Amino acid sequence: MNTTRAEKLEAFGRLLDIMDDLRAQCPWDKKQTMESLRILTIEEMYELSDAILSRNMKDIKEEIGDLMLHMVFYSKIGSETDDFDVASVLQGICDKLVKRHPHIYGDVKVEDEADVKRNWEQLKLAEGKKSVLGGVPNGLPAMVKAYRMQEKTAQVGFQWKDKLDVWDKVEEEIQEFRQVAGSGDATKIEEEFGDVLFSLINYARYIKVNPETALERVNRKFKSRFEYIESHADKPLADMTLDEMDMLWNKAKKIEGK
Repeated sequence: MNTTRAEKLEAFGRLLDIMDDLRAQCPWDKKQTMESLRILTIEEMYELSDAILSRNMKDIKEEIGDLMLHMVFYSKIGSETDDFDVASVLQGICDKLVKRHPHIYGDVKVEDEADVKRNWEQLKLAEGKKSVLGGVPNGLPAMVKAYRMQEKTAQVGFQWKDKLDVWDKVEEEIQEFRQVAGSGDATKIEEEFGDVLFSLINYARYIKVNPETALERVNRKFKSRFEYIESHADKPLADMTLDEMDMLWNKAKKIEGK
């Protein structure tokens, strides 16, 4: 698409005007608060995530629009309480980006992406952040949170140099889990299983695999294959043997080309 800067600004201005109209005239929009929008925003984020994983550009475009509406909505509510408005929100992120990119807007030299990330974390601490992990939201899904914590602590050197060392840690944690798996100690079993997951997530980072994305792709693959079994079974699933279901599973795999 080759829209001009003026056209982009016009489109954003149109959204602001529509938001003003809705907030003033629509009974539903007038009632909304930041708290009531919160869950809807989370849903929209997941819908965008689904569209991205499906590589559906039409849906991605639509979901980005929905999220932009939400950001404008929050800014509108903020302006009504004189806390902030869309201009101060945008100026705030612009100021942050300029400050956190001294290799672009200053005289700092960087060699690669790792230097950029390292500088970013150091600048955050210099701004008064109390912890490298302070920017990781408590409400993140556990797998995403583990990945982000490992990623952030790596920026200050808290990581192994070699991925083989990380894999050794994975194998160590698996062995510890196996030792307690049959113990009957539910708390210890859960703890050791968590250690296995955490170490695998860390290894994924070293081999440049996003574990959340990887698991979601497997979820989708599993869902597709199991639904194939359901739709092609000649009797109720409860009456089928595992071997019979596995035959259909393998047919689904062949259809996928795997």
